[in-house]
Amino acid sequence: MKGLSFSLKRAVGISGFKTKVARKTGIPTTKQGLERKIGQAVISSITGKKHK
Repeated sequence: MKGLSFSLKRAVGISGFKTKVARKTGIPTTKQGLERKIGQAVISSITGKKHK
């Protein structure tokens, strides 16, 4: 079947756990999310504006 795949991480529950931790702490667990959060902090420190 096209579009159907198996993920060991999802089956074991690692993905769900990482999502819960990221939501509670506010710290992203993905490289892209972490880079975006750091970038927003840098820009807000330079401009003095706060991002949501």
